[in-house]
Amino acid sequence: MKIDLEELKNLNPNNPGSWPWSAKILACAATFISVVLLGVFLDWMDLWDQYQGIQGQEQGLKDEFISKKKDAVNLVPVKKQLQETKENFRALLQQLPDKTEIPALLIEISQAGLGAGLTVDMFTPQPEVPTDNFIEQPIALRVSGNYDDIGKFASDIAALPRIVTLTQVGISAANNKLTMDAIAKTYRYLSPAELAAKNKPAAPEGAPPAAGQE
Repeated sequence: MKIDLEELKNLNPNNPGSWPWSAKILACAATFISVVLLGVFLDWMDLWDQYQGIQGQEQGLKDEFISKKKDAVNLVPVKKQLQETKENFRALLQQLPDKTEIPALLIEISQAGLGAGLTVDMFTPQPEVPTDNFIEQPIALRVSGNYDDIGKFASDIAALPRIVTLTQVGISAANNKLTMDAIAKTYRYLSPAELAAKNKPAAPEGAPPAAGQE
């Protein structure tokens, strides 16, 4: 089929029916190829979007894998650290007396003052203060003596096998003697009965009393 370029230039676009067969065939072929290429392009764009999305998912999965791998690598030292923390907590817990040991501990605190050469002017246990995990026992005390004696008393308190802290410390001087007012705090752990009472759920308001209670 011979195509005359001069004829193509003179074609009337408003009357394609008058075109020669060569021009009609060429126009149909061009239209067909355009439609095919457009379809391929649109389909390719959809596939490209899917490919981009899959790439994003792949990167996310890689990042998640690396993060979980790091967590797995760090799991052993974390478990070891947790075990050490539990052991340290148990060791600290052993430094807290139970309820039956408090009187003996109070005597130890008082004797620490006398052993340091101080005059114990006041030694008054205060009401216990409950917290979430233990009971705080404050003791209001006043001792008098020289600077070295007060320093030895504070050192002896810190060296006790049980945890005792000195707070709200105030020191005044009179008649060539120092007087120290302070609150000594010791702590005890909750007894099983106290723990059970603390963790017991409160009865709803208006609920009838349990059997045997009035």
